[in-house]
Amino acid sequence: MFNGIVNVYKEQGYTSHDVVAKLRGIYGQKKVGHTGTLDPMAEGVLIVVLGQATKLSDIIVSGTKRYIATMRLGLTTETDDITGEIKKSYSRDELMNTFAFLSDEVSIRNEIHDVMMKYLGKSMQVPPMYSAIKVNGKKLYEYAREGKTIELLPRPIEIYSLDVLSVDMDTLDVRFGVVCSKGTYIRSLIRDIGNDLGTGATMSKLLRDEVNGIRYEDGYKISNLQKLKEIDRLGTSVLPMDEILKDTPAVNINPSGEKYLDNGNRLIQDDFDIQGEANIYTLNASQFFRVYSEGKLKALYVYDNEKNDYKVYKML
Repeated sequence: MFNGIVNVYKEQGYTSHDVVAKLRGIYGQKKVGHTGTLDPMAEGVLIVVLGQATKLSDIIVSGTKRYIATMRLGLTTETDDITGEIKKSYSRDELMNTFAFLSDEVSIRNEIHDVMMKYLGKSMQVPPMYSAIKVNGKKLYEYAREGKTIELLPRPIEIYSLDVLSVDMDTLDVRFGVVCSKGTYIRSLIRDIGNDLGTGATMSKLLRDEVNGIRYEDGYKISNLQKLKEIDRLGTSVLPMDEILKDTPAVNINPSGEKYLDNGNRLIQDDFDIQGEANIYTLNASQFFRVYSEGKLKALYVYDNEKNDYKVYKML
């Protein structure tokens, strides 16, 4: 059985569930999961976890993500992307005549930049109706397809950066980069920006560029993985579990702490040696740190300030 993570380049047309199903067949194992849903029309990084690495799913999901998104001004849809039924649509001439700031690229950039700045930081976001969020055990898009209206409660998100990258003056498509927390819906962000501009807007393209330092350029398409399997090199596609944790402190367990580690018991400072540039202060301040035994990642531990020792965060 493979244990590790795979950087999959999810292509348009696949659901995240489709990718997991195909990889179960390719890797020949049931213990396969993904770490963050991507819409079928979206593409880019989908980190898939295999075997023991499935225990890291929640950590990966909670990491920051970078997207390159495109919004089309003057168009709104039921799904907040171009796959949905059109609610309102302006022609290009109508837009240019109605909204003075659309006269040139510089004006558009400046106007959108000003609107975007209000979304930086922490806020509450209303998710799209067509999403996989569950209400009373049923996904929102299932209610939407049945024509039922469900009250959408805003959810906490955080946006760390927003940058306008380019403007197509022919289509009035605006490309922008966004770095955000888990739970952020780019479709909702675009919907809200469009509302603030007065033009309306919908998502016309989405690329998940990066998750926890793993980039889409290094990802494997499903066809690539199938070819690796055919030439018996599938193992080269699997990154070790600690690749996703490389920025967290690490320690090596000492003989005195081996039995405590094996049983998931508490550790004291004498039970391990800190590795690399970390020190006891950075170790104690970190969300968690890696614990190795004979070169193998065995667990994640965290400092307990009340008892001045270290408790299990997650056994691996």
